[in-house]
Amino acid sequence: MNFIVDHPFLVLVLCLVMFYVAERIGASFRRKLEEDERENLSLIVAASLTLLGLIIGFTFSMAVSRYDQRKNYEAIEFNTIRTEYNRSDFLPTEDAARVRALLRAYLDQRILFYETRNDRQLPQMEAATARLQTDLWSAVQVPALKQQTPVIALAASGMNEVLDSQGYTQAAYLNRIPASAWGLMTAISIVCNLLIGYRISRTEGRISLLPVLPLLVSISFFLIADIDSPHGGIVRVHPHNLVDLSRSLHAR
Repeated sequence: MNFIVDHPFLVLVLCLVMFYVAERIGASFRRKLEEDERENLSLIVAASLTLLGLIIGFTFSMAVSRYDQRKNYEAIEFNTIRTEYNRSDFLPTEDAARVRALLRAYLDQRILFYETRNDRQLPQMEAATARLQTDLWSAVQVPALKQQTPVIALAASGMNEVLDSQGYTQAAYLNRIPASAWGLMTAISIVCNLLIGYRISRTEGRISLLPVLPLLVSISFFLIADIDSPHGGIVRVHPHNLVDLSRSLHAR
């Protein structure tokens, strides 16, 4: 499911074809409706469309909340890295220089994580990030064990926050809309398109209106998939804070 959702335009095309075919299938059932049956059909269609609208709205809200969470954690990473860079002054000169160099490399690696659009590169980035995290912790662990002073302990605590913030970001990027929610939306959308196709063809006769609902629902699915895809969508979290920090640190 994530493979499809990670390509929002593929979601748009698949949904448009699937929902339009569902409407055509609904329109293919030929039976003359009585007056009371038309009223019942209109009631069922209205209730189904209302349910579909609610499900799409709730799912869109889930996608937006996850997007906001990813943005917040990018800002948290910016604050923790900047704070730890300043706290490196508490370390001995050689250790401080090493920590600053590692933090700059680590910062560049985090920017690549946010900007990449190729999921195949993610395992390599995660491995490089893990190596840098090991080096960073070692860089503060050695002086902290040699000189157990409050200021050096503060630098070690800041490094722990840097490492934790990356874990929170990773968890936020893995927190996607459940496949069951996508399945429920798709099932309700298919039923709604079947009913609309049947209603239009049997009661209105305006077959030219059939593409309207599939197009609108497909666009809604596209928008939800785009926001929910951290690396594959158009709407993504851009690491503006981290980029500005990287420029500032490299300029020093």
